[in-house]
Amino acid sequence: MKRSILFIVALSLVAAGPASAQVQGTLTTGRVLRPNEHLGGSYLTFDKSSATALGQLRMSFYPSIDFGFQGGLARIDVDNNTRTSVKMGGDFRGQVATQSGGSFMDVALGAALGIESADELNQLSVGPQVTVSRTLDMASRWVAYGGAALLFSRIEMGLETNTDTSCPLRMGMEYSPNPYLRLLTEVQLAVSDEVRDDFAVTFGVLFPF
Repeated sequence: MKRSILFIVALSLVAAGPASAQVQGTLTTGRVLRPNEHLGGSYLTFDKSSATALGQLRMSFYPSIDFGFQGGLARIDVDNNTRTSVKMGGDFRGQVATQSGGSFMDVALGAALGIESADELNQLSVGPQVTVSRTLDMASRWVAYGGAALLFSRIEMGLETNTDTSCPLRMGMEYSPNPYLRLLTEVQLAVSDEVRDDFAVTFGVLFPF
């Protein structure tokens, strides 16, 4: 019972992403890659004012630490003006607990940075993040995960410059039909965010190699 409460609390305190363009965060579970492992991913994210196509490459060179790079394009609607933006991001994280090591779940702590740039729109977001996950079956095909971040953003829109502090939450599920493919569905909820849409959904295909 105590472990279940800790899992719920951790899930409520964690995730990563910037405003209408999210700090992309890890876009995967709380299990850090092993040294010399790699993970590629392609993602589509939708909310009420934007659609984003994103790619990610994750890798590890040191035990219990991995990092990732994200980049892509978004079609966004700001003040009834539709434009295309470029998104770039990066993150690193360290493993602090593993389900296989006796913990109730995998836990990874780190930080993320995200940049979005378009005509008369620039956004920089940075903050610490945590990701948690738990394998749901003996074959390790189904993995539920969640995350959160304390996100600090600076947004330049036209001649206006604003700052924003938020705690975006994310929850998702990964399914692995085979060792070389993972399918992901994730929802994101913006908490105390004056810039980002309240709700977004992401669909992803991941390729371990």
